Amino acid sequence: MSTAVRLSGGRGSRVRRAAGILRYVLTCWKLNLAAAMEYRASFFMLAVMMFVNNCIWLVFWAIFFARFPAVNGWDLRDVMLLWGISAGGFGWSNVLFGNYPRIAPIVANGELDVFLTQPKPLLLGVLVSRMSLTAMGDFLFGVAIYALAGEHTLIGAAKYALGLLISGLLFLFVTLAAGTLAFFFGQAEGMASQLFNGLVALSTYPTDIFKGTARIVLFTVLPAGFISYAPIGLLRRFDGTFVWLAAAAVAAFGLLAVSLFAVGVRRYTSGNRMAMRG
Repeated sequence: MSTAVRLSGGRGSRVRRAAGILRYVLTCWKLNLAAAMEYRASFFMLAVMMFVNNCIWLVFWAIFFARFPAVNGWDLRDVMLLWGISAGGFGWSNVLFGNYPRIAPIVANGELDVFLTQPKPLLLGVLVSRMSLTAMGDFLFGVAIYALAGEHTLIGAAKYALGLLISGLLFLFVTLAAGTLAFFFGQAEGMASQLFNGLVALSTYPTDIFKGTARIVLFTVLPAGFISYAPIGLLRRFDGTFVWLAAAAVAAFGLLAVSLFAVGVRRYTSGNRMAMRG
């Protein structure tokens, strides 16, 4: 067999494997949505409640800016877009990869056994096996904010979509990295939950109110700054340096999360919870 034929066969095998994984992911999303639709009233109620909850926070900000029209260069429109990017990114990542906030309890309670029996990429299988119902309200809130305050041009829509992508991936990778601590420290749910809640909270405040050490932390340990600065550095003006740094942060935390999970799985002890999943 010639080298060209072997290389062609190898590429074909990789393409078929990638297509199989894609079909698997799409099937999981379809089944998750179908399961949610079995309880339509509950699904829509939870989504609407989260949408309204986000709106209430914006009402408080509107009251604040009615008294103080600008804070360190930020106005109400900037804060609206900040909430839209933060909530929207959180929303889509939890809808499509709903298990990432639950990695720590999944590992600590031995629930990883269920996924170890499947001939699919382990981490991907864990992430796509659940959909968050309330997160749909967050995503729709992000879309609504763009409709109200966004730049309604093709470029404006592309920049907003990039903001949602950066936001969602940072939520996913940082929270996943925190959850993998359960492989090394056992009951790490509390620690992972605190890091997750801190990231969510800090991503909803204008970056420029933080100074000194707090600002350094905001762009390193808990990279919420790459989410909360997006209305200024991405939407108001396209700051190439900020965008490249945000992309680098996504890549770095993604590599960290996947590496920690891979190392952690080798330390994992079965919880004797073998089961079958469709």
